[in-house]
Amino acid sequence: MIPKLMKPTNGMLLEHLARYYFSTPYVKGRVLDIACGAGYGTHMVAKACKKKVEKIIGVDLDPKTIEYARKTYYHPLTEYRVADAQDTSLPQKLGRFETILSFETIEHLQDDRLFMRHLHEMLTPGGTLVLSTPFGKGRGKPCKCPFHIHQLTPEEFVELFEGFSEVEIFYQRGVTIEPPRKNVKYPLGVAVCKKEKG
Repeated sequence: MIPKLMKPTNGMLLEHLARYYFSTPYVKGRVLDIACGAGYGTHMVAKACKKKVEKIIGVDLDPKTIEYARKTYYHPLTEYRVADAQDTSLPQKLGRFETILSFETIEHLQDDRLFMRHLHEMLTPGGTLVLSTPFGKGRGKPCKCPFHIHQLTPEEFVELFEGFSEVEIFYQRGVTIEPPRKNVKYPLGVAVCKKEKG
């Protein structure tokens, strides 16, 4: 997604921006934005949280996308790197973080549990993870989006965070991110989780 090529009223763009804005109260220290894409969210958070952030590292699999991010969304607090979210040595390559952001990532990955172990390992004790994903028919089941391997059910989504000491689950509908309300169907889940302080 490249905001400069989209209308400012594009619903998908607004949903993505809403997730980054939502994350800002939780962001501090050394920050990882994994699967950062074009870098607009990494840049946005760097600007919004500049007094609380040491550095924000935006990571994506595609070298051309990372090059675009470096040229288009530079900020003194940002750094962009090419890395694979499913690389078994990812924690060793990237190090530890006080905050990790992962928006619309796990639905693209074959092994979302391995990815979650990586995120947990990369968080410092007491660190915060903010993660979102769209809901669907469940792990291992086909979905309508050709770019997604599968989409978790709301129940599977909650189970991802069993290794964390504190978990808050929110739901997104358009630009609204809120605790669940009765009789409302939500297409996306957003979790805010803390790692045990140790």
